[in-house]
Amino acid sequence: MECVVSAVVEKRLGALPVAAEFLRRLDVAGTVDRLCPGRDIAHLTHGQVIETLVANRLTAPAPLWRVDDWAREWAVEEVFGIEPELLNDDRLGRALDAIAPHLTELTDSIGARAIGEFGIDVSTFHWDMTSMSLYGAYPADDQDEDYPRIKHGHPKDRRYDLKQIQTGLAVCGDGGIPLLSRVIDGGAAEISQVTGAMNALRAMAGPKEFLLIADSKLVSYRNVTALLKAGCDFIAPAPASTVDDAVYAALDLDAATVVDYTPARDETIPAQRRETYRVLEDTHVLSGPRKRDPDVEVRRILVHSTGNAKGQQRARDKRLAKAREELDKLQRGAGGRYYNTAEKIAARIGVIAKTRRVTGCLHTEITTDDTGRPALDWHFDQDVLQAEAAVDGWYALLTTLTPEQAAAAEVLRRHKGQPAVERRYGDFKGPLAVTPVFVQDNKRVSALVTVICLALLVFCLIERQVRQALGDDQKMPGLYPGNQTVRPTGRMILYHLSGLRLRVGHATDPPTIVINRGVQLHLLDLLGLEPTHPRWPET
Repeated sequence: MECVVSAVVEKRLGALPVAAEFLRRLDVAGTVDRLCPGRDIAHLTHGQVIETLVANRLTAPAPLWRVDDWAREWAVEEVFGIEPELLNDDRLGRALDAIAPHLTELTDSIGARAIGEFGIDVSTFHWDMTSMSLYGAYPADDQDEDYPRIKHGHPKDRRYDLKQIQTGLAVCGDGGIPLLSRVIDGGAAEISQVTGAMNALRAMAGPKEFLLIADSKLVSYRNVTALLKAGCDFIAPAPASTVDDAVYAALDLDAATVVDYTPARDETIPAQRRETYRVLEDTHVLSGPRKRDPDVEVRRILVHSTGNAKGQQRARDKRLAKAREELDKLQRGAGGRYYNTAEKIAARIGVIAKTRRVTGCLHTEITTDDTGRPALDWHFDQDVLQAEAAVDGWYALLTTLTPEQAAAAEVLRRHKGQPAVERRYGDFKGPLAVTPVFVQDNKRVSALVTVICLALLVFCLIERQVRQALGDDQKMPGLYPGNQTVRPTGRMILYHLSGLRLRVGHATDPPTIVINRGVQLHLLDLLGLEPTHPRWPET
């Protein structure tokens, strides 16, 4: 009698079942298919393809032409019911083309679904933008004018040699969830995007009032008047150019109110070494571009940070030290081979002053002897340096919140959530690998960036659910060597889940998850997934 022994087949599983469950709850495939119905004879709907692309970004980001290889190695067929051969780059490209005309409706619908499905508090939103540099020529004549253009702009990564596309995110205060995302023209000014974001958030939040927190790009007469007209409160830093240093220099630090706030980075250090904040307040007036425009008065919170003061002092000391070294060297070389004329010395002084940013405090005198040999004398103006030190640590926040709605200290505490959106951009460009983007035209670039924004939404919801399941402390052991208790991040959750494998079963032996670390079992439990027989989504 012949005996047949079937080999045990295992595939990488990672966070695929987690991603599938969250995508199901968000109804991503259903939303895509309602907006972009495909042909009845198609093997896959556009919604199935987009869900798979989101899952790829959450597990092992790959260029479009490698997604089918990823699907073969990973348990994509078992979790999503999709054969890897169907995920070729042509099919993925057609799905991106299909969703491209509907990106706003797609992301807004899914964001609104997340609010209801996960019970997200939308009383506070943090808005910010970032840029993504792209390799390639992207000629203007070859780009589709109906979609955000890839252009030169003001890149956050300082790659001025590359063209870019931009993305705006509105992150809610509840768990830092990016409920609103926009792909924006590479050359667009940040200041011009605030009103559109505010209107979209109002539509998403419905009748609920919310506070919009943003960076200084929010502050313009047009934006502020639009927010006031819409009844939308905001908090944003005053642009540095709008508050004269003399205002800060005249402030009495001892009269400022100490704020009961400890930055997360200082929680583990002794109280006497922690950064402290103090606040005062007055008003700030914005004038319109036209004479007939009425002035707008808003509340101004003047904030002093000991951490900022120390950082600014260190930066100034470093600049002065480098300038002093270079000026001393120039002084010794005056009249020599390289600096044998007053003009050459003056030119070098100009370079040093500009590079080291000491123009305001540097005094120089170039003299020549009877033979025409130049000499240099220089010094820093101590009065100017003392005036600079007097304003160290001060900055201003502008807000429409009244003192009855929030005291000055509370305004600062609310604004301190703004780094949450910056952290999400770190996730956006880090584990979700938004760059490099290997797509040839701006239409597909916009669609692919939107897919990555959807992946970021799922990423953040996973983090939020784990933290909520942990209770008030929101900490757990096992994530780092040493078994210290920390708050889990989306990055660490996906890292530990990435080691999961699926033992592929058959009719009498259902598939099971192979778990090799206790922390994986704990995370699956927190996420509500059965650790031995995973609950696959409907396909």
